[in-house]
Amino acid sequence: MIHPINADELQGLLVTLQQPSALVELGALLVCLGLAWLGVRAVRGAQAEDGSIWFGHRILDGVLFPLLALALVFAAKWLLMATLTPAVLRLAIPVLIALVLTRTTVLVLRASFPAAHWMRLIERSFAWLVWLAAALWVTGALPLMLDAMDGISWAMGNHEITLRRFVQGLLTAGVVMVLALWAASGIERKLLRRTGGDLSIEKLAANVVRALLLFIGLLFALSAVGIDLTALGVLGGAVGVGLGFGLQKIAANYISGFVILAERSLRIGDTVKIDGFEGRITDIRTRYTLIRARDGREAIVPNEMLITQRVENSSMADQRITAGVQVAYGTDLRSLLPQLEAAVVKVARVVAFPAPAVRLMGFAPDGFDLAVHFWMIDPENGIDAVRSEVNFAVLQVLNDNGVEIPYPQRVVHLTPAGPPSPAASALP
Repeated sequence: MIHPINADELQGLLVTLQQPSALVELGALLVCLGLAWLGVRAVRGAQAEDGSIWFGHRILDGVLFPLLALALVFAAKWLLMATLTPAVLRLAIPVLIALVLTRTTVLVLRASFPAAHWMRLIERSFAWLVWLAAALWVTGALPLMLDAMDGISWAMGNHEITLRRFVQGLLTAGVVMVLALWAASGIERKLLRRTGGDLSIEKLAANVVRALLLFIGLLFALSAVGIDLTALGVLGGAVGVGLGFGLQKIAANYISGFVILAERSLRIGDTVKIDGFEGRITDIRTRYTLIRARDGREAIVPNEMLITQRVENSSMADQRITAGVQVAYGTDLRSLLPQLEAAVVKVARVVAFPAPAVRLMGFAPDGFDLAVHFWMIDPENGIDAVRSEVNFAVLQVLNDNGVEIPYPQRVVHLTPAGPPSPAASALP
């Protein structure tokens, strides 16, 4: 059992540190650290997972190194207790425990909230608190502080809560929430590897797992602080009434978001058109969906609209594009059309199946109207550039065959001039 060091024990430790046996403990500590380094290096080399919570970016950055060193130090202390009084190893234990707590919390928070700037303040504050507690533990002042915290209490309902119990509850709640976030990140990573790269399934797995584990962690955290969970029944009923009346639209958007991700009717990367706005889906969140147009404009569409309104999804099948051209009468279309189709299929991003098709669509006053149909598989990356390349390819074929693109032609009829009318002669 681990307990804080009191003042008498601290004096005994200081005396023991001056004995020759301290050198033996120091050597044992260095051996434990070396074995921990070798163990982490061997496991990390087999896993080859850079930047994880267990291993970090380097061998000594992750949680596994101080955790393995702590286990080895405990084992060395137990083995040496039969021959000497541990001092160095006993002082190393709180230091390694503080290192495990700080590394676990910081790495889990960075992995869960990578873009949050306020996490830096929380990381530093938690690290200072942990190292302060370790210093109080080593110096023997921690028991005195705990006794003083027991003397401060207040009433909360029918229960009397001391400052010590409240702080311990907060620490327990923090540990539970960090473990919940860690478990959520690990389970999400496992689930995302099985989705085959489908971003929509990834978002569904991330949202469901994170929400479920954080809810369970919150219940444990509230229980650790001392809050009676039976009171949540009344709160749940009130929330249900609020969702039924004032929050029904918000609830509908959240449920619609999970339905969209589960059915996979819309996916991240699809090109859609809804309510006159056309663009590419960049993110599907639990309440709304972000759609970005080709000109950079973004629309925030509530998920309920994607369920209740008609949505045109251009990415569910290959996108067909049509380009028009007109050639002069007298052109040999039987020879020209296959050449146009062969030239269009060579354009980048135009698919070979379905093959491009050129059709005679009508007879205009100035020439034949031709329609060049072609298909592309990535319209979300832009259509105008491909249409321009297709038009250049068509123009090159027309120039090579000497085919004329006709100008507008008009027939003007001239009537012979007759004698002026009486009305015209009467004019001044």
